[in-house]
Amino acid sequence: MSARSHLYVPGDAPEKLAKALTRGADALIVDLEDAVPAAGKDAAREAVAGWLRTADPGPVEIWVRVNPGDLREADVRAVATAPALTGLVLAKVETAEELADVDALLTSLGADRLPVVPLLESAAAVLRAPRIAAAPRVARLQVGEADLRADAGITLGPDERELLWVRSQVVLASAAAGIDPPVGPVSTDFRDLDALRDSTAALARLGYVGRACIHPAQIAVVNEVFTPAAEEVAWAGDLVDRFEASGSGVLLDSKGRMVDEAIVRQARRVLRRAR
Repeated sequence: MSARSHLYVPGDAPEKLAKALTRGADALIVDLEDAVPAAGKDAAREAVAGWLRTADPGPVEIWVRVNPGDLREADVRAVATAPALTGLVLAKVETAEELADVDALLTSLGADRLPVVPLLESAAAVLRAPRIAAAPRVARLQVGEADLRADAGITLGPDERELLWVRSQVVLASAAAGIDPPVGPVSTDFRDLDALRDSTAALARLGYVGRACIHPAQIAVVNEVFTPAAEEVAWAGDLVDRFEASGSGVLLDSKGRMVDEAIVRQARRVLRRAR
């Protein structure tokens, strides 16, 4: 199953790092950027690099969000070759050319297969999403919606429709580039879990398969939404089996609806998520 929940953990909080792998998230994003004040960047970088050397992640993915600009190279050099590291989340990516530079740096460090996730946090970055998605090493895209809203002057209403185009844009750019579906944005209101469930379900309908979390309380809800229900898995398995046995390009499902290869592709996607 793809990682459903991605928990942000401050890189300068050793007590939170010590507990992070037991919180139930499928993935961690250890943060060297926004969660760390400017005066603490060097210490946080050293602390995260040390933690990675001893961490035993088991099935949990560990990503590190590195700073943009002049601090990026130092962050990358500090963590890129750690065996426990799954990949890098690159803050405030603006162009595909930045990713080519990161690719060259990682290659020089011997991290030949390390994937990256660009964070799109400006209007310019979102409009360049197709090119960024097709850049070297990109595993998936993620949108930093707080920065994007500030950049574009967007104010969200209750149903968040103001960002519907942006969210759909990154789904389509990802599919066109052949990379994994994007990770959904954080919700800063970690107390309203009903609202989190509703907005996460809306992201799932758009084509997202996971979501970032800023608090452990959000993890169970996000995992639940992105885990296919037993009846959905049973439907998908039955449909795929009958389609493959039919020898035909079209058949009827259990409710008498016409099914073709496009519907079967959706069913196979459900089965991959369940696995």
